[in-house]
Amino acid sequence: MPVKFTSYNDVRPEVASFESYEPGLSIAEIAEKYGLERVIKMASNENALGVSPAVSEAILSNAGNAFRYPQSGNPRLVKAIGAFYGVDPKRIFIGNGSDEVIDLLFRVRCVPGVHNAVAFRPCFGLYPTQAKMAGVELRQVPLKEDFSFDFAALESVIDENTTLVIVTSPDNPSGRTASTEELADLARSLPPACLLVVDEAYIEFAGEGASLLPRLAEFPNVALMRTFSKVYGLAGLRIGYAILPQAIADYMWRVRLPFSLNILAEEAALAALKDVEFREKTVAMVEKGRAELSAALESMGCTVIPSRSNFIMFRPAAGGPGVKELHTGLLKKGIIIRALGGYHLPEWLRVSVGTEEENALFIEYARGILENGNA
Repeated sequence: MPVKFTSYNDVRPEVASFESYEPGLSIAEIAEKYGLERVIKMASNENALGVSPAVSEAILSNAGNAFRYPQSGNPRLVKAIGAFYGVDPKRIFIGNGSDEVIDLLFRVRCVPGVHNAVAFRPCFGLYPTQAKMAGVELRQVPLKEDFSFDFAALESVIDENTTLVIVTSPDNPSGRTASTEELADLARSLPPACLLVVDEAYIEFAGEGASLLPRLAEFPNVALMRTFSKVYGLAGLRIGYAILPQAIADYMWRVRLPFSLNILAEEAALAALKDVEFREKTVAMVEKGRAELSAALESMGCTVIPSRSNFIMFRPAAGGPGVKELHTGLLKKGIIIRALGGYHLPEWLRVSVGTEEENALFIEYARGILENGNA
């Protein structure tokens, strides 16, 4: 039935009932709230090493061009990403963060009221919000109890009107990674009109053999999403991209806002791709810190989900200080981690891998709270 507006304050029904994405706490608000001079943020899976020196130099040297519009279609960055991965540049789409890529996938691939999309639950918060904004039904099935992927359950809700299936690997917030054979089997099982989108925002931390990228020629119905926010440390510049079927990439470029990626972000991304040393240093830091944090949390009696990402999901032991006590206690000491109530996981927390010093402080304070009640 058509929706009738009766006032200039009326909005679409999807908007009226919209629940916005809930980001993590900021350094500024915690510093102000608790009167702290130093706050360590280990909540948003950012790169603890910051920005590559090569990226800083590229931004500074191009700052004088900020008055210029970027070149339409970002051809230099498209070509560079294509060359980096050995794929046809015509398959590359670049957005203002992966958020824009996700949003446009729903808008381009799904007819409201006709098609549906499928994902696991819990999942990255932008999937349900942007599906709703696009007027698209998002069917979600729960992960297994240990947060591994239940692909049989996922396939059970896919039908001939499913045009998008989204799998995040490594997953957020668990850090679990699907095997390439599981993803290949899923791709083979999909109806002809369905596109499998694998969100690989954290793939650089998962090790060799975790991505379907080398096998894309086998699976024309698979798209991969990646980002410059994590391993490259450019979260604040908002640069996401996807490797898509060529026809879909073309349609995405047609409807994308003309200059959504700013000129300094493009220069930063070009510099980041060339900085092999920074990328390798980041991965090494994450692998070492991830092992140390996991071992320390387990020694405190926490349940730790095995992660192949730059964060760890864990649950405090029963009978002692719980999520609220640990989360608040750490905030008072100037360490922000992520409580996962927004993911409907009230008993779980997520901590991003930090520098060696940051990890050590987190372990010291967490142990004091969990073992001695020193909040």
